[in-house]
Amino acid sequence: MSFLSNLGSKLTSPVEGAVARAQANPTVAKGLAIGGGAYRKLRMIKLGTPLLVLACLAMVTLPIPPFLLDILFSFNISLSMVVLLVAIYAKRPLDFGSFPTVLLLTTILRLALNVASTRVILLHGQNGTAAAGKVIEAFGQVVMGGSYTVGLIVFAILVIINFVVVTKGAGRISEVSARFTLDAMPGKQMAIDADLNAGLINQDQARERREEIAREADFYGSMDGASKFVKGDAIAGILILFINVIGGIIIGTVFHDLSFSESAQIYTLLSIGDGLVAQIPSLLLSVAAAIIVTRQTGSKREMGQQVVSELFNDARTMFIVAGVLFVMGIVPGMPHVAFLTLAAIAALIGLLIRHKKRIEAEEAAKPVEVPPEPAPDQRELSWDDVSEVDVIGLEVGYRLIPMVDKAQGGELLNRVKGVRKKLSQDLGFLIPPVHIRDNLDLGPNSYRITLMGVTFGEAEIQPDRDMAINPGQVFGRVPGIPTKDPAFGLEAVWIAKQDNDRALGLGYTVVDCSTVVATHLSQILANNCASLIGQEEVQNILDIVSKTQPKLVNGLVPSIVNLGLLTKLLQNLLNEGVPVRDMRTILETLVEYAPKSQDPEVLTAACRIGLRRLIIQDIVGGDLVIPVITLSPDLEKVLHKSLETGGAEGVGIEPGLADRMQKSLYEATANQEMAGEPAILLTSGILRSTLSRFVKNTIPGLRVLSYQEIPDDKQIKIVSVVGNTAAQAQLR
Repeated sequence: MSFLSNLGSKLTSPVEGAVARAQANPTVAKGLAIGGGAYRKLRMIKLGTPLLVLACLAMVTLPIPPFLLDILFSFNISLSMVVLLVAIYAKRPLDFGSFPTVLLLTTILRLALNVASTRVILLHGQNGTAAAGKVIEAFGQVVMGGSYTVGLIVFAILVIINFVVVTKGAGRISEVSARFTLDAMPGKQMAIDADLNAGLINQDQARERREEIAREADFYGSMDGASKFVKGDAIAGILILFINVIGGIIIGTVFHDLSFSESAQIYTLLSIGDGLVAQIPSLLLSVAAAIIVTRQTGSKREMGQQVVSELFNDARTMFIVAGVLFVMGIVPGMPHVAFLTLAAIAALIGLLIRHKKRIEAEEAAKPVEVPPEPAPDQRELSWDDVSEVDVIGLEVGYRLIPMVDKAQGGELLNRVKGVRKKLSQDLGFLIPPVHIRDNLDLGPNSYRITLMGVTFGEAEIQPDRDMAINPGQVFGRVPGIPTKDPAFGLEAVWIAKQDNDRALGLGYTVVDCSTVVATHLSQILANNCASLIGQEEVQNILDIVSKTQPKLVNGLVPSIVNLGLLTKLLQNLLNEGVPVRDMRTILETLVEYAPKSQDPEVLTAACRIGLRRLIIQDIVGGDLVIPVITLSPDLEKVLHKSLETGGAEGVGIEPGLADRMQKSLYEATANQEMAGEPAILLTSGILRSTLSRFVKNTIPGLRVLSYQEIPDDKQIKIVSVVGNTAAQAQLR
């Protein structure tokens, strides 16, 4: 005891000291006073589950009086009803993420009550049917109706419904859902990364979505195991019933001098009542489990709303049902009132559905107000009438105007702002504003993306529908208008908004029209970022860097490197996929190499070597081993000779050799992508820029690096050698 007292004092004194120091601070003391009630509630919640488990153990080991059994059985039924209602009103399965644990605890509570009631029945059953409490007696008398056979049959039917129908089906669905959820995790993670790279979501939203995917996988995995609890509970109910009946008859006839009929009457009633009191909550929880696992993860509506909207969506269905019921109702011998009444109700529902559809069609058919043509300008022409070319332009048809109008709930402006912010952070300079205007020459549902007045992308969308994109693995088809994703060319379908939940359940990625346009814009800007930076943007970058590195900037520009050369250098880096966030390294490299050469290609190669860690990190992350594709020595000799004769643009490469090189590099890149690894071509510094231009448009997934661009702490692994056969043939 003294040891425990000393240990308690050692554990308590630091806590008391911390509390005293916190209360001495007025701000902290106020926070403690405000959060005291919440803390006490949280402590009560934390203590609830251990107390429930301890209570179950007490019921198993200690005798329970009949009146307390009545209270506990009533509580068990009430708890099961609460769980069932929460499952019904949950909008998504993850909204009731603690359901597997709740299912385990309620099963333990129910089994503990069975053990406690069995003890009371076998010990005091000779005193009459009320020996185990009023609840068991009432259930036994009402269900049996004076007949043991009826009671046994009703109990058997409940067990069969629970075990064979509900529990078995829910268990199978849980197993399949868990497997499909785990299989779909890589695709969902890639979709999140794509949205993050496109600027549609930020880091916090991406982290939240990844956590939700992990919670979903954990939930269905837990449900796969939790469904076994209900299955075992149903089997236990059958065994407990027969044990109670057989054991009670033996105890009544042998130890309490009751006749066989009296023992059978008393113990059968008590056993069936006990079994029914346990099976009804078990059936409620089985139904709740089935509802949870059959809900669609992407659904945002309650079960009742979803069922009503999908079940009563087609008037033809109700009219056919009404006709069948009417025919059955006029057949002689049939219950005319019941069938004809239901036929009238079905016909009325069909008329209401048709009326609702007609109103929706009239609303959708209302003509869109076209802006009136401006009056001809009578002023004399001036330079103000010559419009400047927009750096980035987005033109929309007249039916897409609500998407860019905040007053009409348009979200495209916010999406475009998010795209600019994400690309600016990734690339290292401010993306110019996107000028959005309507263009009546376009189709009403079309849009066009321009850079410097040149069209780089154009597509047609459906503003009243959403796009369901096939990420590569779906489990069915969804009705709609087939199309292709304008950004990446993936197979897609324009679907009605009410089919979103169905498409999500089948594995499609569903996005709205604003997201489609924003993703297309992001992809075009990322591929052509070099044309977005000019001398004005470079000067703004220098002004920002000069605030922290004034000597570096003032000593370099314009005395050693002029603004035009620096702009060309940054354009070269961006054109090769290298961000210009690390301007300090770029400027320090120019300080060292610019006095020796003013060639933009030479300076670009030097800056790439200085930025080699950033380049490698963008390609392979933190991996120590870099898988690379190399050229054979013979092929490199051929290419060096071609450069000597044809110049840096590589015009001296024989066309047949160029074609074979392109095919070999494409195959090697495809093999790397199939293996889930980046495709990197490693070559000499002399050939790097030429080969980079050679594969930029034909094999965009292939990154070309020189030997000098590999950091010293990285190792390379040659996965493919290109050009043995082709180079030997060229040399001969």
